[in-house]
Amino acid sequence: MKAAAAAVQATAPGTPTVGYYNDKCNGSVEGIVRETVKAALNADLTKGAALVRLFFHDCFVRGCDGSVLLDPTYANPYPEKTSGANIGLRGFDVIDAIKANLESACPSTVSCADILAFAARDASGYLSKGGIDYAVPAGRLNGVVSSAADAERNLPGSTFDVATLISNFAAKGFTPEELVIVSGAHSIGRAHCSSFRDRLSSPSGEINPYFRDNILAKDCDAGPADPTVENNIRDQNATALGNLTSYVVPARGGASLDNSYYVNSLNSVVLFHSDWAIVGSNATRRHVHEYADNGTLWNLDFADALVKLAMPPGSTAEIRKTCRATNY
Repeated sequence: MKAAAAAVQATAPGTPTVGYYNDKCNGSVEGIVRETVKAALNADLTKGAALVRLFFHDCFVRGCDGSVLLDPTYANPYPEKTSGANIGLRGFDVIDAIKANLESACPSTVSCADILAFAARDASGYLSKGGIDYAVPAGRLNGVVSSAADAERNLPGSTFDVATLISNFAAKGFTPEELVIVSGAHSIGRAHCSSFRDRLSSPSGEINPYFRDNILAKDCDAGPADPTVENNIRDQNATALGNLTSYVVPARGGASLDNSYYVNSLNSVVLFHSDWAIVGSNATRRHVHEYADNGTLWNLDFADALVKLAMPPGSTAEIRKTCRATNY
């Protein structure tokens, strides 16, 4: 992929456009989002990964329409956020704070779908120490439909093999290379053991046996029924890593969202079967090597992938007063 995110413009009526809010709310919309995200991440850095994941889980189901934000109601007790595919989804409080700040500045102007897109961009920039930056096309409206069943049908699973992953992403217009690019977000965040417990019995050809037996198995047998584990080996307990410390990719300049995922994949120290699967296939392996060798290229291509993920908009209906509920 070539970096072209900043050049994306509307191609048809209703298509999100870069600079959509420049003449609205005294041009302060993106600044309000950025400052609210910054404050949230300063208080809790883990909210950054949560916002990036929240954006993906919204856009990959019904398009970017804010449907993942809707709470259960009597009429709709099972919206997307209740799906098993959305286990551990977080960051809703940050979106609420952004929406409240924007409603105070300019009521009924900014959609929750656009807020999510801006917040994911700003979280990515924060976590990459400015390495990931791009213009966000905006002007989406919010949908009024949200279904856990839709999330189950559309979101990629952590146990998918590479053929299923490629098919899943192709259904959304993404290439195998873009599948690899988006997977790089697994350099950040945490995962529930239930999402990768199958890996605890995987053969050593698929996962480093020390990592499997002395890190993952021990972490998953400790604490609550379904504990969480850091996605990135460098964020795990350094003492427990033992001889795996040589595999740790330093966070250059303090950036946590980087190309370390690809190095980890090649070293067989990644959590999900789906992570290993893209290394084990000729269709995707060369791209893993490409991004393991070139973090700057991955930053640029990840930005492009997020812009593509946000286009086209999902079903449109309204600008919500609150992101957790429709207006009726």
